[in-house]
Amino acid sequence: MTTDRRELLKDVDTVVIKVGTSSITRGGNTVCTEFMDSVAEQVRRVKDDGKKVLIVTSGAIGVGLAAMDAHPKPREIPIRQAAASVGQSILMQRWSESFQKQGLLIAQILLTLDFYSDREKYLNLRNAIQTLLSYDVVPVINENDVICVKEIDAMFGDNDTLSAYVCSKMDADLLIILSDVDGLYDRNPKLFPDAKLIPVVEDVSSVLGAAGDPVDRVGTGGMKTKLKAAEICHDAGCSMIIASSAEDDVIVRAVRGDDVGTIFITDTREPKKSIWIRGARSSGTIVVDAGGAKALRNHMSLLSVGIRDVSGRFDRGDVVDIVCDDELIAKGITDYSSEDAFRIRGLRSDRIAEVLGHKSYDDVIRSENIVLM
Repeated sequence: MTTDRRELLKDVDTVVIKVGTSSITRGGNTVCTEFMDSVAEQVRRVKDDGKKVLIVTSGAIGVGLAAMDAHPKPREIPIRQAAASVGQSILMQRWSESFQKQGLLIAQILLTLDFYSDREKYLNLRNAIQTLLSYDVVPVINENDVICVKEIDAMFGDNDTLSAYVCSKMDADLLIILSDVDGLYDRNPKLFPDAKLIPVVEDVSSVLGAAGDPVDRVGTGGMKTKLKAAEICHDAGCSMIIASSAEDDVIVRAVRGDDVGTIFITDTREPKKSIWIRGARSSGTIVVDAGGAKALRNHMSLLSVGIRDVSGRFDRGDVVDIVCDDELIAKGITDYSSEDAFRIRGLRSDRIAEVLGHKSYDDVIRSENIVLM
């Protein structure tokens, strides 16, 4: 397996950038506007290269505590919850101002970590994010710390884990975690001056011993949570880079394949979602005509006009078999229930709303949710 970064990252389409509290505040108590402006400017350049970009941001609690002039004890959760609600609005305002300077619109998305295990929540989130990206909007994601007590208590680690799950579920190709260190070292560089940077990691388990505990009281993420994120990314077939937020043009250089920070590479070729769809139990069957089958084989979506019959009972978000001439040609995640799919079979997409009284999509199954068999 090649370790050449330009080769590894040449086909990157979607990038998730995780920005930690220490980067946003530059070690202080308030937002560093210069840094946020730099992130926005680099994101614009990455987008100009044809990439889609999502931001996972930390910092709400730290910014809120400073604004309230509050000094809670380490386990004093209610004050941190209150600070999150104050800090989140300040944080989003600053992000919005920075991206506006680049002519970019952002969208706030607050998550709880159960989004990755609840199928309906995941589908709703995925649909919303894909729509935002189609309108050239940059989603800015944070955990909903006002209600997520476990997250505030550092169970998941300063959004490192969240950013990896976002990568996994959104089929991103690259996660960049901006940190206050240059990457993964063989031991803690803040304690050992002779520590050496590890530029490439192929097996996360082999470097777990290099992870130390966080030394920053404001942020909760340490190297352990970043290595956990690397494991999640590896399983999802997504590369991950840990790099210093203080390095010039670090985001642009990382995406373009320059040797910055530490890259965690994966030999997984098929997207995790495709693997999941292929192995999932089908809840029903959609029979398509020759035209529908041809469209699927050309990696196009399944339209209602190509459907001949529907069998079984399934809901929106279920996996179904797609059959033509008694041959299983594909499986996919449907955006319509079996009842609705049966009612609109053979119809043009512009008649769906007329027949059903509503329309989720022109496609019954979108191309990104189809796996050929």
